[in-house]
Amino acid sequence: MEAWMNDVPRAVTETQRRLRAEVSDLAGRHRLLTEALRDEVSAIRAEQAQGGAVPQIAYADVAAGTVSAADIARIKRRGCVVIRGVHDRAQVEAWNEEAIRYIDEVRYLERMKDKAGLDQYFSALASSRPQIYSLYWSKPQMMARQNPTLDTTRSWLNRLWTFEKDGTRYFEPDRQFNYADRIRRREPGDSTLGLSPHSDGGSVERWCEPTFRHVYRHVFEGDPLAFDPFDAEGRTTTREIPSPAVCSAFRTFQGWTALTRQGPGDGTLQLVPLAKTTPWMLTRALQPDVPEGDLCGAKPGRALGASRQWHPELLEGLVPIPQVEPGDTVWWHQDIIHAVEDHHRGSGYSNVIYIGAAPWCEKNAAYAARQAEAFLAGRSSPDFAPEHYELDFAGRAMASDLSELGLRQMGLKAWD
Repeated sequence: MEAWMNDVPRAVTETQRRLRAEVSDLAGRHRLLTEALRDEVSAIRAEQAQGGAVPQIAYADVAAGTVSAADIARIKRRGCVVIRGVHDRAQVEAWNEEAIRYIDEVRYLERMKDKAGLDQYFSALASSRPQIYSLYWSKPQMMARQNPTLDTTRSWLNRLWTFEKDGTRYFEPDRQFNYADRIRRREPGDSTLGLSPHSDGGSVERWCEPTFRHVYRHVFEGDPLAFDPFDAEGRTTTREIPSPAVCSAFRTFQGWTALTRQGPGDGTLQLVPLAKTTPWMLTRALQPDVPEGDLCGAKPGRALGASRQWHPELLEGLVPIPQVEPGDTVWWHQDIIHAVEDHHRGSGYSNVIYIGAAPWCEKNAAYAARQAEAFLAGRSSPDFAPEHYELDFAGRAMASDLSELGLRQMGLKAWD
C-alpha cells in the first residue's frame, strides 16, 4: 500500500491545496471543460430524443470487420455501445435457467444470513432477497466468459484503444483475461438495488495517486480538451486503495451479457454516454465553492459518485440503455458515469452476467494468478468480499470444464 493511503483525509487535503496552488488558470480550465460538457449533454439529449444516445451495432459486423468509421467514432465519443447477438439466444436462455438452479443448489438464500456484513460495498442495499449474487464460478458464467464470440467482441473493443506507442505496448488486445464478476437476478417490483450515478475506476486516487495523475495529465497540464480517454498510457499501472468490490484489474470496458429481455423501466442500467467525463469532475472538485478536504464527496474505497449537489450539469445527460435481448451485450468505458434504476417496474426478471473487457497486461496477469487460486479452491474472487458460497461446492465449474482458450484466459495455461 502506498504511504499516502495510510492517512487518506490528510492526503486529500494536501493534494487539493497543492493543485489549487499549482495548476495554471484552474478557473479557466474548468470553464472550458464546462462549456464542452454542456455541449455534449445537449447533444446526448437530442440523440436520445431521436432514437437513442447509446450506440448500437451488430456482432455480425464486428466479426466481419464491417463496423463503419462513423459508428466507431460515435462509440469512442459516447464511450459505450450495445453489441447485439454476441451469444446464441437459445444458449443464453439455457444459461439463465442453469444459473437459477445454481443459486438454489448452492443454498444461497439460506446461507446468506451467515454472511451478513461481509460485503460492505452493498451494505446500504440491505434486502431480505438479494438482487446481485456473489457467485463467480458457475458453469454458465465460465462458459459465457470463454465463448469464442465474446473473445472476438472483446478484442474488437480493446482495439478501440491506443495500446502501443513509441515501441511500448501497454496491453495485448487479442488476449483476454477473464475477470470474474457476479450475477444479477433482479425480480419485478424490486426497489432495493438502485445504485446512484458513479464510476468504478478509482475515487480519491484520481487526484492523490501519482499513477492516476499521469493518466489525467492533460487535465492539469497543457490543453485539458486534449485528454484522450482511449489512450492506454498509464492505465495499466494505476494503484487503487484496496477494498472489497473495488476493481484492481484493468478493464478497457465494463460490461454485461443480458440473460433476459430488459430495457428502460426494468431496473437496469443507465449511462451518461460521454467518454470525456473525468476531466470536468477533476477540476470541479478544485473550485472555490468546494470545502477544503472534500473532493465533491469522493470517498476512499468506494466508487466515484456523481451527485446532484456537485455535478448537476453532468447528470442531465443520464439516459437509460435501449431494450436488449438475451445474448446482447452492453459495454461502457471505465470512466463512464453509470447507475442502476431505483425501481424495477417491468414484469419479468432482469438478469445479467457481468463480464467486462480486460486485456492481458502485467497488472491483469498478476491479478489472474491470485484469481486462479480462488477459482481452483472455489473461493470468492479476490476483489470481492470473502463470502465463499462456492467453496467445496461440487456443482461449480472446474478447470476440466474449460476450453483451451478458457484456460489461457484464466491464467491456467500459458499463451503461445
